[in-house]
Amino acid sequence: MTVSYKDGFKLLGLAIVCACAVFVCTFFLSYYLDAAAARESVASGGAALYEARLIMAKFVCAISGGVLGLVAVVLTVFYVKLYLDSHRKQMGILKAMGYGAGKISVGFWVFGLSVLMGTSVGFGGGYAVAPVVYRGMGGEGIPVLAVHFHAELICYLVLIPSIVFSVLSVLYAWFALRRPAMELLRGRERAVGKKSRKREKERPFLQDVSMRTLGSRKSLVFFVAFACFCFSAMLEMAGAMNEYASVTMGAIVFGIGAVLSVVSLILAFTSVVHANKKTVALMRAFGYSLAQCKRAVFGGYRIAAYAGFALGTLYQFGLMKLVLEIFFKEVSAPAYSFDWAVFAAVLAAFLILYECATVLFAVRAGRVSLRELAAE
Repeated sequence: MTVSYKDGFKLLGLAIVCACAVFVCTFFLSYYLDAAAARESVASGGAALYEARLIMAKFVCAISGGVLGLVAVVLTVFYVKLYLDSHRKQMGILKAMGYGAGKISVGFWVFGLSVLMGTSVGFGGGYAVAPVVYRGMGGEGIPVLAVHFHAELICYLVLIPSIVFSVLSVLYAWFALRRPAMELLRGRERAVGKKSRKREKERPFLQDVSMRTLGSRKSLVFFVAFACFCFSAMLEMAGAMNEYASVTMGAIVFGIGAVLSVVSLILAFTSVVHANKKTVALMRAFGYSLAQCKRAVFGGYRIAAYAGFALGTLYQFGLMKLVLEIFFKEVSAPAYSFDWAVFAAVLAAFLILYECATVLFAVRAGRVSLRELAAE
């Protein structure tokens, strides 16, 4: 199996997610280890603040690392599936030549290289900003700690995640390739019954295009919803964390959340354009306007996007509530309640970004001609 530069470029989003996750965890785990080793140097008057700082380090790692890790897993599965779908015929030819699913899937370990690249960049960046973080974590009775290098973090944050995601890619590819060679060569063909055929005739053409587009790309619908889920969960969570972390920490987490959210939405819309450019080109060739193409092809994803945003809001509220009860149960901390101001700001940003992205990517899809598609 060979992965082209074009295929590798698509994995940039996965590398960015891994870099963000390891970036946050690196300086917080490093601070936790340094602070735990310097427990004796803390004055008695700063003991409570010292314990709160340790708890905050674990809290941010659990929140940010956990959410970003989940995002990385979903992106890995999605990209492996995307590669298999776009190279289905090549995989079928290999199986017809006698290569088994296990032998072909072993080559998918290379998807772990993007994770290795991302975690390495995040690890280096985390140590680069560690002095700034350490100064912000100081306080009355707590000395500003010196940054020490912890080699074990390389194993936990760089090597192990890369191996795990390589194994995950191989296992998912093996599971997906356990199909006959002819099925891979022909693609999946879904039989349409009389009842469903009758319903299709009764629907207007544009509505039928919208329904068929969503029905044939269920994984893409999920990815769009998941990207919007990440947008609401990360940005609302970053805004809520300002009350439990320093201003510097809140700014760092918010910046990471913004980058991750925008990258996720761009990746989702890029995949939507790639999957539906043939449909848009055909509709344009038959005289449909760009607005009609946008409404028929891209409008169907709007419900999934809004549902993903709503689930992300509920998820971050429940997760913040749960984690605060676990980590701050022995330390006095302000009670967590839903922040309607943060929610309104994130919702407004989401609506603007999503609708603008829909228009821009619809225009991009409309520029693809039938001649370009025939040359591919």
